[in-house]
Amino acid sequence: MKQSLQLRTSQHLALTPQLQQSIRLLQLSTLELHQELEQALADNPLLERLDDPLDHSVRLLADGAIASSTPSTATENSEPQGERQEASQEGAGDDYEAPADSDSSGDDWGDAGRGKAPEDDDGRMQLEACATTLREHLLEQARVTVPEGRDRVLVELVVDALDDNGYLDEALEDIHARLPQEADIDICELRTALALLQSFDPPGVGARSASECLALQIRRMERVPMVTRRMALTIVEQHLAWFAQRDFGKLKKALDCDDEDLREAQAVIRQCNPHPGAAFAADASDYVVPDVIVRRAKGGWSVTLNPDVMPRLRINQVYASMLKQAKGEAQMGAQLQEARWLIKNMRQRFDTILRVAQAIVERQKNFFSHGAVAMRPLVLREIADTLGLHESTISRVTTQKFMLTPHGMFELKYFFGSHVATEAGGEASSTAIRALIVQLTGAEDPKNPLSDSKIAEMLGEQGMVIARRTVAKYREALKIPPVSLRKSL
Repeated sequence: MKQSLQLRTSQHLALTPQLQQSIRLLQLSTLELHQELEQALADNPLLERLDDPLDHSVRLLADGAIASSTPSTATENSEPQGERQEASQEGAGDDYEAPADSDSSGDDWGDAGRGKAPEDDDGRMQLEACATTLREHLLEQARVTVPEGRDRVLVELVVDALDDNGYLDEALEDIHARLPQEADIDICELRTALALLQSFDPPGVGARSASECLALQIRRMERVPMVTRRMALTIVEQHLAWFAQRDFGKLKKALDCDDEDLREAQAVIRQCNPHPGAAFAADASDYVVPDVIVRRAKGGWSVTLNPDVMPRLRINQVYASMLKQAKGEAQMGAQLQEARWLIKNMRQRFDTILRVAQAIVERQKNFFSHGAVAMRPLVLREIADTLGLHESTISRVTTQKFMLTPHGMFELKYFFGSHVATEAGGEASSTAIRALIVQLTGAEDPKNPLSDSKIAEMLGEQGMVIARRTVAKYREALKIPPVSLRKSL
């Protein structure tokens, strides 16, 4: 086979750096977007941000007093007036200074809110105290109730073996085996230390099982009749599995009691906390900031972007003027082009989010007026065809983007769902069916709860053809217990 050189022409799609950046910004969440922006501000000196996130934060002086103004404000005030006017005149003719929605009129929107009352001149900042952990809470009680010495050391040893829920997962024999022999500690001393720990607050701490945890709490309850207390202890110590399964027939037969006595014992058990140490967990709540806000207007519903998540960017005029004078600076020219791309793509990102949100609200008007039961089926292709965009673009826009509505906070993907056929030949949204299941189970008789077959039958009476296994799938997704666990006396 003879080798030769040949010329061929072909066409292929190539993503430019600007398009790649636009796609990446579109799929980022609000938090990821601001992280990307902070990195861009650190790498590119020609890009600057008008809305400093720390501009309105409280700043402390060396003596702990609240600063009268932020350093950025002080720097701006110390700048000569002439220089500021000159800088503004130089940047007046620059067409890439800022996006259209980032006018300079909003630079000082928070200055009035940063002023403080005269009586707060010497005020100190109120700092939040650190949360107390379960270990610290128990050790503080040990310092008060147990004298220093061997007993306190043993109590602290058992405290260190507790898990986050306040349970002692490790057996006392295993703890005793890990202790050095020269300490000469007997297993009975550990049992005494555990019994002392179980008398601490919160009730139930130091338990080795759920049954023991509930029993410890029931024994410490006040104003409980002796008969009811004894029956509740018998249930949690001997028949806890039947109680969890709500098998009231077996319970009444084993305890030889009627419905009223069992109902009183059940009320006592329900007052217990199976996880006594969970209240001391230091899990921080995750807060979601909406990207768009939906409000009721005269003509229907209005959709607006949340200004708090929209960064205001512009080109740094000082470096831009230096670039005009030094035309041979290739690196600064590339950074200028990158800054322009970022500002343009940032504006395009929020415009696309607004357009998609408006299209969703337009098709889900009944949801905003009547709630989830009025949700209609919606797929990505319908929004994509309406806006002239690709389905992948709609998928990126609706991922980790949130909408604040009168009914709560929802991810944009929440408004898309599969459809279920109705007897009339129409379609019902799966979200609406879930809402109906919640309504039906919430209004059911606790003594005779609805089974999955009965729920499917009741939905069929409303014209929604749905199988029992589909009802079971939706019920499990909603974390609604099965019929056996929803039954009560």
